[in-house]
Amino acid sequence: MSAEGKFLVYCIEIYKAAKQMTGRQVIEMFKHYGVTDYVLSCYEALHTTGASYIIEDIDLFMEAR
Repeated sequence: MSAEGKFLVYCIEIYKAAKQMTGRQVIEMFKHYGVTDYVLSCYEALHTTGASYIIEDIDLFMEAR
């Protein structure tokens, strides 16, 4: 698996834990809002940040959609 793929899995896992959701719920929500593409396209910037920043950034992205 690529570094980007591993990072996407990491994002799903931290988001799932923070929001007390199932993996399936997070994946469906990410698909609906296009978060997967966003995370992968912003990998270079996001992978150097902390978990709380990533969660907040994903929330802001979904709010804007």
